[in-house]
This record gives sequence, C-alpha cells and structure tokens, in this order.
Amino acid sequence: MGRVTTPARPGNRYSLGSTRNLVFSLLAVLGMVAVLVLVVPRVSSVSGPTVDIQSTAADVRDRSGWPIVTAVGLPDGWTETSARYVRVTDGFMTWHAGYQTPAGTYVAVEQTIDPNRAWVEAQTNRAPRVGTLEAGGRTWTRYERDTKVQNSLLDDPQTSGDLTTLVTGTATFEEMAEFVTYLEPVGP
Repeated sequence: MGRVTTPARPGNRYSLGSTRNLVFSLLAVLGMVAVLVLVVPRVSSVSGPTVDIQSTAADVRDRSGWPIVTAVGLPDGWTETSARYVRVTDGFMTWHAGYQTPAGTYVAVEQTIDPNRAWVEAQTNRAPRVGTLEAGGRTWTRYERDTKVQNSLLDDPQTSGDLTTLVTGTATFEEMAEFVTYLEPVGP
C-alpha cells in the first residue's frame, strides 16, 4: 500500500512575510547603509608619491651629458609628479619632467636631440600648429589639440645636436608661458 503523507502544517503567519514587515526590513537596512556612508571617511583627491625631479635630472645629466632643464623656483601650488629618461617614439631617448599646476592641470617638459617628425607628432598627440608664442626669451611653436585637451609649445633649434624642448599637457598656454620662465639647465 501507499504511504499516506499529511500536508505540512503552515508556520506562523509572520514567517510567510507581509508587506509591512518587508518595508520595515528595507528601512532598517537602508538606515544601516546611511550610517556607514556618514561615518566612513572619503578621500577627496588622490595624489601620487612625491617625486624628486632635481635628483633624477642630475642623474640623467650625468649619464647623458645633455644640458636638460627643470623648473626651478616655481611658486607655491606647483607639484612635481614625474621624472624619467626613457626611449620613446622611433627610439629617441627622452627626458621627461612632469608637474601639476595650482589649477590642477598638468604640464611636462620633454627633451631629446634632433627628433624626427614622428617624435614631435607623438609628443603633441598629433596636434596641428596654431602659431607661435614668445615666452622665457624664446619663440615657441604652439600646437593645440582641441578634440582632446592638450596644448604644446615646441622650441626646436635648427642646429643639429642641440636639444629640442617641448612643453606639453592640459595646462593653458598662459600657464605654460609662466612655466617656461622657470626652466633652467640642471647644474653640476
């Protein structure tokens, strides 16, 4: 014969849940989340580690023999963000020193010897020339990329063997014009 089963007895009517209990549970969870959001501190900005551009520059000058430049005596609010000497486009060894402006934009100095057109195009993000700018006792060629915020100033001496200097970044041309007045050769 078959086994007779009796249906399970229904549990407490509260165990089945109700809309009211669901709302109270949801409010309790949202209250705990709100308390956590208010109590846990949040970071307003993230910055990288401090970079000592001057010591890196002195090392690069000693290794390369190049009269590379760095910004010396910048006003308060400027931050050194990066320094490196690396092989880039078409194998050109390039000195790079990066800074954050007081306005939170970025400006970098890139230098190499006798770059070709591909190096200039890569460093300016293929921006078109838009004129010249007088700053720091030099005439700079301006490059402006409007579809991707990047401005660049190029000082390309016509003498072979001289360093080409490019100032580039998200800084305005006014910030760059101020910045180039602080560029000095790295001393011994």
